[in-house]
Amino acid sequence: MSASSYAQATSMLLRHVARPTTNAMCRGLGCSVQSRAFGIKTTLRVQEHISKLIKKDKSKSDKAAEMQVTGPGPYHDTILESMPSELRVPRNPPPMREDTMDHTWNTTDLEALDVGPTKHRVPDLISDKIALWAVKSARKPTDIFFRNKYIHRSVMLEVVAAVPGMVGGLIRHIKSLQGMRHDGGWIGHLLHEAENERMHLMTWMEVSKPVMWERALIATVQTGFFAVFSLLYMVSPRTAHRVVGYLEEEAVTSYTHFIGEIDAGRIENVKAPEIAVAYWNLDPESTLRDVVLAVRADEALHRDTNHHFSDRIRAKRESLFEDMDTNSNKP
Repeated sequence: MSASSYAQATSMLLRHVARPTTNAMCRGLGCSVQSRAFGIKTTLRVQEHISKLIKKDKSKSDKAAEMQVTGPGPYHDTILESMPSELRVPRNPPPMREDTMDHTWNTTDLEALDVGPTKHRVPDLISDKIALWAVKSARKPTDIFFRNKYIHRSVMLEVVAAVPGMVGGLIRHIKSLQGMRHDGGWIGHLLHEAENERMHLMTWMEVSKPVMWERALIATVQTGFFAVFSLLYMVSPRTAHRVVGYLEEEAVTSYTHFIGEIDAGRIENVKAPEIAVAYWNLDPESTLRDVVLAVRADEALHRDTNHHFSDRIRAKRESLFEDMDTNSNKP
């Protein structure tokens, strides 16, 4: 209740009690001067009480306004004080290549990476041919829709590419729990791949600003792909990894064309976003072209990894520990 409402109610009450009455009315009602005085005194006490309520409400409003400016105060401090020490240490996603943080990467270093831009795994099984056909068929509407809008195409690509690693890691995690045995070293690699693809997306979101309808389309495509790929991975993990391998081949091709568009001057070679410089340990003066080179190198690793995973499943040698240099630290 506002201060004006309080004041209005008090005024009406005071007028009602202090209103002059005729002698006939007083005789009829049995009232007296003393009773009227008592009524006025009571009203004044009510008015005093209402004044205190107004001051109390005003104090609460001032305190709320102060909290909006300075923050939640004691509540925030309580949360901060109870925060576990583990959560106080930032967990930054590691880059794909172990040597990324050894030195600052410039254009020459990135161009020297052997990514095999035309590398292709020739399918020999029917399931592999179906996987290749599915990826090629999915690319056609993307080419029609995005054409030479390579930055927006990259956003769509990374939203989809970040799904397989997480799905594969989750399913293998559940199977490891159900079988009560080691996964064979796959889970960490798959989750790392998913996180790397997510960092690609975060990078492109700094460069591109998709409009609402583009976001809606991307979310729809990702949801559908998530459902289909999850089912495929549960039915045939080998085919699922082959699909990802061919998907990454198309990604390498797309980023190679992206670089060509920049070199031709059709896409402005702007300064690299800070998130990309920090993640790939790039030279502070790096440009968009350097970022595309770094992303393409990651996609080439994912291409080779997923084709290899598919081959291992086919050869019934899923455990990576058998071929590691050291296998003492099993996850």
